Amino acid sequence: MTPDPRDPAKTVVRDVAARGARLRFVEAGSGSPLLLVHDYLASRISWDDVLAPLAVDFRVIAPDLPGFGESEKPPPSRYRYDFDGFSESLVDLVAALGLGRITLCGHAMGGAVALTLAASHAHLVEKLVLVNPLVYSPPSDPLSRIARVPVLAPLLFKQLYGRTLFRRRFLSQVNGAGAAASRRADQLFELFDAPAAREAAYATMRAMLDTRLLTASVPRVTAPTLVTWGRGNAVSPVEQGRRLARELGGARFEVFDCGVSPAEECPDAFASAVRAFLLDGKKD
Repeated sequence: MTPDPRDPAKTVVRDVAARGARLRFVEAGSGSPLLLVHDYLASRISWDDVLAPLAVDFRVIAPDLPGFGESEKPPPSRYRYDFDGFSESLVDLVAALGLGRITLCGHAMGGAVALTLAASHAHLVEKLVLVNPLVYSPPSDPLSRIARVPVLAPLLFKQLYGRTLFRRRFLSQVNGAGAAASRRADQLFELFDAPAAREAAYATMRAMLDTRLLTASVPRVTAPTLVTWGRGNAVSPVEQGRRLARELGGARFEVFDCGVSPAEECPDAFASAVRAFLLDGKKD
């Protein structure tokens, strides 16, 4: 079953086997493929507010990465929970759907995955959109400090990281968090609060602590790129975005009046900027 091109807002949920894990994804619209990659501890629902406007012009595909959302959560002994592992799963998704060249849009950790894919599979990526991406040394927040605690870290992370701490982390990153953000935080916690999901999240966090190889891969990215940043991003300052745009050979750089997630905090402005960048040179 494919999305109805007469109704871009109509979504279809599908599964595909990708690099040893079943991926669940939502698809809408038609046209050039646009792949949306979510952040750490998030899922495809993070893109809900921009899916319909982007689907007017593009075939939009938003997967849950392995270990997150409703995708399969194999044990770390069977799946590589790091930027390369996620990137290769997305390459398999692209191949399974016969997408050819794609536009890739990644948020935060998803931005790191998008960068990894664009650097290692340049022939697949036509354009790149990075949304507050993780690129340089990550800041030391409470969650990453937990992940560094020897011996006790797995116990603390997998069993004691409860709803209150999860909601606090999620809502503290979103400017003007309201009822919708609160509901989304609860949805994401329910998806996270299972042994297999917690184990996958812990393995991913451990891999995210070292970004040296990721930073070194930036010069290999050749796709035209839009770097977007939230002015109120308390995790990574705007200057990191400017630095990344320079290191990507003068990528387009745009700042939104929001926190870390413009797709959720200012979806209309974000979708408009993304469409303008992707349609540049294609439409009058």
